[in-house]
Amino acid sequence: MGITVIYPGTFDPITHGHTDIVGRAAPLFDKLILAVAGSTAKNTVFSVDERVALAAEILGHFKNVEVKRFDGLMVDFARANKASLILRGLRAVTDFEYEFQLAGMNRKLMPEADTVFLPTSEKFTYISSSLVREIAALGGDISDFVHPHIKQVLLERVSNRRNAAPPR
Repeated sequence: MGITVIYPGTFDPITHGHTDIVGRAAPLFDKLILAVAGSTAKNTVFSVDERVALAAEILGHFKNVEVKRFDGLMVDFARANKASLILRGLRAVTDFEYEFQLAGMNRKLMPEADTVFLPTSEKFTYISSSLVREIAALGGDISDFVHPHIKQVLLERVSNRRNAAPPR
């Protein structure tokens, strides 16, 4: 019986920070499931199916990594996938307070699982999906933050949104 860890998030889009966490965590566990949230209060640029497909493409070279969609409570998804650990990435100290609260709630909802925190590499600490989306929407260069394919599809998406917006 191996150790399965769930790395949940919106991944809209998946960034170098996310892939850094996956790349460093994958060798530590038998199976890592990147769990893409379908039901979210966030206004996402990509549909959940697009986010799953993009993440699967970018992470395809990791033999023990699966990308799956989940809806509802992450702990229900973790139980269904027989995961005993939840992986959370930390960029800065400011992330820790929220993540610590989330870990406590997950522990209350699923006492049989623990949360493991992994700080992102220093060179990615300033990257967030929301900042990447904003920079792309404003015409900035996102090459250093995402895989080239992600850059291409994100720029196409924000360009289409910009062109579809009614004039003011």
